[in-house]
Amino acid sequence: MTGAAVAATFVATATPALADSDITLNNSRGYMTYKDSVDVFEICDMNPDGYGVHGLLTKTGEGNVMHIDDGGDNGCDKQGYNVGSGKYRMSFFWDGGGAVLYSKYFSE
Repeated sequence: MTGAAVAATFVATATPALADSDITLNNSRGYMTYKDSVDVFEICDMNPDGYGVHGLLTKTGEGNVMHIDDGGDNGCDKQGYNVGSGKYRMSFFWDGGGAVLYSKYFSE
């Protein structure tokens, strides 16, 4: 039973995202979320430390196709982007340094 659960988990994480699949990258500094049902990306700086957060959407073979950032203002920022065929990946990072977070590759 346990082996089947592990195999099912591996298959679920290895496949591309399908319609109505949301993705969130987060750390103690903030988060970036993709809402597939409306093709909207949201980014939010949750730590008023003088540094903002940035997110990129990269399409395989084309490079960065969208940039979004937040920091220094009230509220979160949102941006629409029509994710189509191809493989996409989100990246999220804090301007103060540290590791870049990456999503799995996804498509519609």
